[in-house]
Amino acid sequence: MGHNLNYNEANQEYSFFSVKERAWHGLGKIVEQYPTSAEAIKYAGLDYFVEKRPLFTYDTENHTGDPDNDILIPEIEVPNYFATIRTDNEQVLGVVGKDYEVIQNVNAFEFFDAIVGGGDGILYETAGALGRGERIFITAKLPGYIRVGKDDFIEQYLFLTTSHDGFGSITAAFTPIRIVCNNTLNAALANHSGAIKIRHTASANDRLKQANTLMGISSNLGADLQDVFNNWSKVRITDKEVKKLIQVAMAPNKEVLKNLELGKDDELSTTYTNMVDKVYEYALSSPTQQMETTAGTVFGAYNAVTGYFQNVRNYKDEEAKFKSIIEGTAKQRAQTAFNLCRDFSKNGANALILN
Repeated sequence: MGHNLNYNEANQEYSFFSVKERAWHGLGKIVEQYPTSAEAIKYAGLDYFVEKRPLFTYDTENHTGDPDNDILIPEIEVPNYFATIRTDNEQVLGVVGKDYEVIQNVNAFEFFDAIVGGGDGILYETAGALGRGERIFITAKLPGYIRVGKDDFIEQYLFLTTSHDGFGSITAAFTPIRIVCNNTLNAALANHSGAIKIRHTASANDRLKQANTLMGISSNLGADLQDVFNNWSKVRITDKEVKKLIQVAMAPNKEVLKNLELGKDDELSTTYTNMVDKVYEYALSSPTQQMETTAGTVFGAYNAVTGYFQNVRNYKDEEAKFKSIIEGTAKQRAQTAFNLCRDFSKNGANALILN
């Protein structure tokens, strides 16, 4: 089950909602209108609470070795460790330390609303819970677009995820998505320089402060990216330079970069060279690469790398694709491509010379 969505046996529904379009897994609730945060939390099955309870182990005094007569009484408290329990069904979600603070799902939505000043203008697209409900996620559309040229628009989203199992912080990230690629919401570009992380020991005031900080980052980042992408759409790059940029961006380690520098193409792996060829083919042949803003431009070179991971590369399942784009290999390669394109727009082909 690649989606790993939580299944709520009480109402026999999956904990997920999406606006208008059904997700790839075909599960959860589909709504026609963008909901408020109060509605979204119910649609997504996230209207449950989590408690932090002491852990106990049994006393061996009554342990006889006879499984039919043993009376195991959990009366010895485990110091400094607690279980996080979902109160609607008593599911154990994780084990945490004494300093861990539970952030309720409703607080995560309030945190999200605070980013745009009480929810004005925010449009919740998807939300859901994974596993037993130990991890939740929210994606919402922000007002406005990043516009590149006349007809290339990039929507602006915020993605938030948090957990109840003691693993990971509250993470929120600014996430631009190219409309023309017709990707799903979760197939986002990987330039997450606007991301913040908040530990579960943070106070409510700290969370609100971080929310305001993130809003400032996301607004500024959107304007900055618009300027950057529009500049890149006017910087010309040859096919040969595109190929070189792709080779460097897709290099998995320093050894591959060294072989590229020395011209030892015969020592490059078949897997790597095939991947480079596919990215290069996408760069030259994809319809989205034939636009005025992308054909023969640095912006097009950048989109060739991100487009490969979103539209060409094969993944085990959609969850693996999502993880790669949000926090894995696709994110790393896209960030490298972003840096290379930034340097190329300033220094030309010298940016592709390996040291």
